[in-house]
Amino acid sequence: MKAIVQDRYGPPERLTLTDVDVPVPAADEVLVRVEAAALNAYDWHVMRGDPRMARLALGPTRPRARIRGRDFAGRVEAVGVDVRQPRPGDSVFGDLGDANGAFAEYVCVSAGLVAPMPVNLTAPQAAALPLAGVTALQGLRDAGRVGPGQRVLVNGASGGVGTLAVQLARALGATVTGVCSTRNVDLVRSLGADHVVDYTREDFTHGVRHDVLFDLVGNRSLTALRRALTPTGTLVLSGGGVYRGGSLLGPVRLLARGRLLAPFVRQRIVSLTATPGREHLDTLRAHAEAGRLTPVIDRTYPLSEVPRAIGYLEGEHARAKVVITV
Repeated sequence: MKAIVQDRYGPPERLTLTDVDVPVPAADEVLVRVEAAALNAYDWHVMRGDPRMARLALGPTRPRARIRGRDFAGRVEAVGVDVRQPRPGDSVFGDLGDANGAFAEYVCVSAGLVAPMPVNLTAPQAAALPLAGVTALQGLRDAGRVGPGQRVLVNGASGGVGTLAVQLARALGATVTGVCSTRNVDLVRSLGADHVVDYTREDFTHGVRHDVLFDLVGNRSLTALRRALTPTGTLVLSGGGVYRGGSLLGPVRLLARGRLLAPFVRQRIVSLTATPGREHLDTLRAHAEAGRLTPVIDRTYPLSEVPRAIGYLEGEHARAKVVITV
C-alpha cells in the first residue's frame, strides 16, 4: 500500500510517499481502508520533533511511528478474532492517538478507538472530527464544565478545534464569544457565535468577563487570560500556534505555568490533554447527526501532497480543517 513515511525529524520535505506492507489486525483491532484523513497541529509537531522536549517521548532522532497522521475515516476491511463491532463493510471514523499511521491507504486500529461514521457526513468531514472534536468536547464539557447560560470565550475560534468548539459551546447552551482575525469574522459568526472579537482591532482580555475561556492559541500570558475571566471562572489551556523555527518547550511552557499557578488562585486553570476513545466519538456523532456540529474544511489535498498540506498548516493560519483524500 501507499503511505506517507518519515525517517528523520525535519521539514515537510522529509515526508515521502512510499510502498509499505498492508498491516494485519491483531485480535482486538480492525483493518480500515482509509478514504480520508485529517491534519492536526499534532502532525507537524511530531514531524519536526518540536518542541524538542517532546522527543523524549517521540524518539531521539526520528518518530518511533514511521507513518504520519492520526485522524481518519473509511470502511472496515477485516477485524480481529476478538472484535464483535464494527464488522467488515461498516463505515467508521477514529483517532489513532500516538500510534499514528492515518496517512496511508490502510490502517490497523483498536476497535475501541473507532465509531460508526455520522450518516450525514462525508468521509472527509468525518475525518475532520476525531482529535479536534474530542479536544473541543473535553475542553468545554469536561474541563470547562460548560452549562446553559454561561459565557464562554474561544480564543482561536476559526481553527480546527475552534470551529468545532464554537458549535459545541452553543449546543451546551452557552453564550459564545469567538476570537479570530478579520478574514474569519463571518465564518465564526456563521457557526453560531453570539459575539465575535477581531483580535487585530480589539483586545479580548479587556472588557466582558467570561465564565470559561478556552485558549487554543497560546499567545497570551496567564495574567492576560485570567483578566478575561470572572473571579471564579475557568481557564482551559490547549496549546496552539504555528511553526516559528523550533523551540525547547513550545506551548508546554504556558501549560506548565498554568499547572503551577492553579493551586494558588480562585479561578480554575486546567491544562488539557485530549484522550481518544469511542465514547467521545459517539457523542460527536450524535451532535453531527442532530445538526448541531458540522466540520468546516479549508482545503483538501490528495495523499501524495501531504508534505504540501502540512507545510500550509504549520506555516499559515489555516481556517478550520485541512483534509487528505485517499
